[in-house]
Amino acid sequence: MKVKFQTVDVFTDRQFGGNPVAVIPDARGLSDAEMQAIANEFNLSETTFVLPPADPANTARVRIFTPRAEMPFAGHPNVGTAFVLAHQDAVCGASFNRQTMIFEEIAGLVRMTIDTADGLVRGAALAAPQQFRVMRNVDVATIAQACSLDPSNIEVRRHPPCLASCGTPFVIAEVRDRAALRRAQPRMDVFLSHLPRDEVTGIHLYVEDTEEGADFQSRMFAPLHGVSEDPATGSANVALIGLLADLRRESSLRLEAAIGQGADLGRPSLLRAVAEKVNGTVTGTFIGGGCMPAMSGSIDLQ
Repeated sequence: MKVKFQTVDVFTDRQFGGNPVAVIPDARGLSDAEMQAIANEFNLSETTFVLPPADPANTARVRIFTPRAEMPFAGHPNVGTAFVLAHQDAVCGASFNRQTMIFEEIAGLVRMTIDTADGLVRGAALAAPQQFRVMRNVDVATIAQACSLDPSNIEVRRHPPCLASCGTPFVIAEVRDRAALRRAQPRMDVFLSHLPRDEVTGIHLYVEDTEEGADFQSRMFAPLHGVSEDPATGSANVALIGLLADLRRESSLRLEAAIGQGADLGRPSLLRAVAEKVNGTVTGTFIGGGCMPAMSGSIDLQ
């Protein structure tokens, strides 16, 4: 069985930047075990598998796997998948709207908008499938230890470390300065003992910094998912923009930010994040960016 694939570099305007994702644009006939094995073989932070939708009003069912587990929702895989599908005439044999798409995922429906310029597909943006929420605060010392930092490196004036989600839960923590962000390294033993995979996807650190034209710089560690560090994490940054909007004093606003990630991995990424807040409640969160095609081929499945 030949399984076609394409890899895309997401949240970048240059090839071999951003965060790569492998997309299987027609995954019909693959078992769960085969999808997980293929994701492990690619060994990227995520691999996506496109299937016919349960509801024909939607574009596709999209399943997302890290090398270790299936994800309910993730950002850069959706953006990369929409970019790949926007260059096709059909999805699993069915015609579709190539400008706006709706993906069925475990976390809910993910609405995609394709970005074009000069008649060419340049990238995509998504609306998070779930409303932003904070589940609980998390101990400063634990998060510092998990990231090989001193507790004094964690900034708590804006907010304590907290578990937040727009479809996928991350611990979000602000650090004191760019140097602390650069020093951070994940410790598998602390994740194993204090941050179980079924409760916490990873730790997302951030700091205000205008490097590379961004408003913030961030890093995300998810070693229990086989992702020591991710070059660009849409699902974490969409929760971050939701948190920043939630913390603002204004009862209603539209907050926009450019978030850099991946610079410390040599894969600089830039994510465009938006949150909308109405009468004190964050009602919508969005993330998007550019894409560049990288590789295509087929898997000879035995």
